Amino acid sequence: MSTLSAVHPVEASDALVLPVPTTTIYPGDTIKEAWIIEREFAANSTYARGNVLTERAALVGKAARRTLLPGVPIPINALSEPKAVLNGAKVRIVFMESGLTITAFGSALQSGSVGDNVSVRNLDSGLTVSGIVQADGSIRVSGS
Repeated sequence: MSTLSAVHPVEASDALVLPVPTTTIYPGDTIKEAWIIEREFAANSTYARGNVLTERAALVGKAARRTLLPGVPIPINALSEPKAVLNGAKVRIVFMESGLTITAFGSALQSGSVGDNVSVRNLDSGLTVSGIVQADGSIRVSGS
């Protein structure tokens, strides 16, 4: 048996198709559809062991947590939800209870995605409060 007979090209059934970036994506960038293509990898490659995203839909709209290189599969832990509030940004603080709504403006003391608990300094009083980041970028605080 010659050594050449042991080496064969990758068959279509042996291929693993994974989404990869077409360009360098930097931390904090929100991934766009146009930045992703699909590329074939050998089924016995290191990427076949898992720990990389296999669905294009799971990438679009997510934020990169680290630099993603063109043509390289994306690790599962390299993405996060995009930040709705950035550290230092002016945000609207909303308190709602029993039909009463009070709004104020504050400065975010940390970045956060929708649903995250963040601290905010009230610009009028100087007090620091914490609340939940809402989809519109406001911070909802509660009385308790």
